[in-house]
Amino acid sequence: MKTTILLLFSFCTLFSKAQDEQQLLAQASQQEAALNENAAFETLKQVLRINPHNYNALWKISELCSRIGNRQSTKEKKQAFFNAGKSYAEAAIKVNPNAADGYYALAVAMGRYALAQSGRDKINTVKEIRANAEKAIKLNPNHGRAWHVLGKWHYEVSNLSMLEKAGVRIMYGGLPEASLKESIKAYEKAKALEPNFALNYLELAKAYNRNDEISKAIECLRKLPTLPNKTLDDNRIKAEGATLLKELSN
Repeated sequence: MKTTILLLFSFCTLFSKAQDEQQLLAQASQQEAALNENAAFETLKQVLRINPHNYNALWKISELCSRIGNRQSTKEKKQAFFNAGKSYAEAAIKVNPNAADGYYALAVAMGRYALAQSGRDKINTVKEIRANAEKAIKLNPNHGRAWHVLGKWHYEVSNLSMLEKAGVRIMYGGLPEASLKESIKAYEKAKALEPNFALNYLELAKAYNRNDEISKAIECLRKLPTLPNKTLDDNRIKAEGATLLKELSN
């Protein structure tokens, strides 16, 4: 009888914790939709205190680390968030190595870190960022944001300085193939899959501009302000787009 009561108590406790996890995940999703990303971040930490192996909480908090970190005022604070994002994404991949979101989140965290660096620190992650983005796409070919990361990778790597390219060759024995054409192709794929992803329109416009396809760049930039705000960064993204549109229209 005592054993039965203990088993019943354990089951009820586990069921209650599972309910708490789901409620908190739903709350974090609502907070993110309301553009309250800091609150969503704290709520996801609550989920992970209940269950450190919650896959959805791990990859989502990693993504938020990359966003929140990008808004920090110092390089040190940025790095702290990006490193945390990398750790959360790696933990997500350990929990479920056959799902795309963990690899996507890891590619984002590493990409953000690389963009905040220069020289050796920047090129150290070149191959890993692409590998993780491509792994996410392999697992889920319709992962629009993973396609965006791949587009950004091609854009940035094709724009490396001669010194940086030489550094990649020395470290890796060769530079991974990258081109502006592939960047545009990946961004267009992301646009088709996530038509309200504001950052993708801005980055696609930059790629078209660099490729001397000004009319296509302008088309993207004119579409940008009509999109709903999905992240706390979208107003800044739209403002940057408006500035670029003004430059290209003159």
